[in-house]
Amino acid sequence: MRTSIAERVQKHRAGLRAAGLRPVQIWVPDTRRDGFAAECRRQSLALRNDSLECETLTSLAEAADNEGWR
Repeated sequence: MRTSIAERVQKHRAGLRAAGLRPVQIWVPDTRRDGFAAECRRQSLALRNDSLECETLTSLAEAADNEGWR
């Protein structure tokens, strides 16, 4: 007898929980939404000459471990 998809999913999730994992739901911006790209551009331009933003980006670049990426 075959198991239903719901039963297989339930078994899979039980295995993950037994391994010490738990499900987490994450909401992210909808990149397909009208105006998304324009809002990204607006925010980027607003920070273009911001000294704190430049300092933060410099610090992140210095701290980044990107060996082997290039």
